[in-house]
Amino acid sequence: MRTTIVRTEDIAVSCDQVNGWTVVEVDGEVDVRTHSRIREAAIALLGDGHRHFVLDLSFVPFLDSMGLGTVVAVTRLIRQYEGSLRITCPSARMLKVFQHGGL
Repeated sequence: MRTTIVRTEDIAVSCDQVNGWTVVEVDGEVDVRTHSRIREAAIALLGDGHRHFVLDLSFVPFLDSMGLGTVVAVTRLIRQYEGSLRITCPSARMLKVFQHGGL
C-alpha cells in the first residue's frame, strides 16, 4: 500500500514495501527548492525502522546539483544505519547526471 510522505505544490514523495525493500517514489523536480523534502522523508523512514531502499526517480524530470548532493547525503545516512540504497531511473539523461557526478 503506497503511503504519501510529502506532498507539496512542487514535489510528492511516497513509499511502498516491495519484497522487503522500501520503494521511495519521487514525483517532481529535485532542485534547490525541493531537495530537503527527500532528506526529510529518508530520516522519517529510517526512524520508523526502514533500512533497505529503492529510490525511484522515474517521475523526476530534472535533478540539479543540490538534488544530486542530497542523494549522496541520504546514501551516507542510510549506510550509517547499516542499510542500503538502490536507484532506479529509466531516463538516459538522468543516468548521465549520476555518471557525471561520479556515481
